Amino acid sequence: MSLMKMNKIVYILAAIAFFPFTSKGQNLLDKLNNEFPDKPIYEMATFKTTRLGLGHSVETRKKGALEISWYNRYWNRPYGETQFFLADEVNMRFGLDYALSNNFAIGVGYSTWDEVTDGYLKYKFLKQTKNKKGNIVSMVALQTLSMTKNDISTGLYGGNPDVTNYSFTTQLLIARKFNPKFSAQISPFFISRSNGSMNVEDPKNQYGLGFGARYKVGGHVSIVSEYFSVFNPLKSVKTYNPFMIGVNWELSHLMLQFQMTNARTFAEDSFITQTANNFNFHDGNFHFGFNATFVLHTNKNKL
Repeated sequence: MSLMKMNKIVYILAAIAFFPFTSKGQNLLDKLNNEFPDKPIYEMATFKTTRLGLGHSVETRKKGALEISWYNRYWNRPYGETQFFLADEVNMRFGLDYALSNNFAIGVGYSTWDEVTDGYLKYKFLKQTKNKKGNIVSMVALQTLSMTKNDISTGLYGGNPDVTNYSFTTQLLIARKFNPKFSAQISPFFISRSNGSMNVEDPKNQYGLGFGARYKVGGHVSIVSEYFSVFNPLKSVKTYNPFMIGVNWELSHLMLQFQMTNARTFAEDSFITQTANNFNFHDGNFHFGFNATFVLHTNKNKL
């Protein structure tokens, strides 16, 4: 080996050894961006789960993933006979969600207390990237449908059991992962009801804005919160904006969520616009929520 070749090898080894300690040098990500400027590097795990707490997050599962969910709300009656150690009332929702692709999912569920059947279509059309000139947010289009003959939460439809009431909720979910611990989301929504049995005082269409955030406090534990503001609330009954604060605990393919909220229902149109109690510990307004979501991968090439 010639002296010139040996010198080149020494210079290369010296550069590799010195590179990590150079404060002004580029890190590995910058180097990759320079070599592949058109190749996007996507942000991952903005919220870890497809539902932030009350509503959907921008997350979608990998193609072939099947989510099996069991959501619960517990609360006490403000008057009459009440339990001292157990909740007087409970609402449960059983749901199935399936990812047709990495960015498109469908789902269906049924709630026991208000007897609501709901479904949704969810499509992620923009992903946040780590590249300097990439997308600064992730965006998801969400369309939900709910139907019921028994609206006992507010009596919005006059309690007519012979009429099926349909509601449609359209949302745009916009979220950003600011750092490994903190993520935030806003979600403008538009809700339309197709049935004519509503009180004539109430708006047929309602709209507003939702806010949500997650802060990671441990390896598998996060604090989450969510709030929805309705710009044109119902007039025939007194309603309140829904609020939730809770803890998410990740256990491999199982996600456990523990919540305090004033929302009793699970369908978007219902909990956003028909929450009939304020968030406090009086008059049966304190609600405890417990959600469990299990993910089953049916696609062998999930990785």
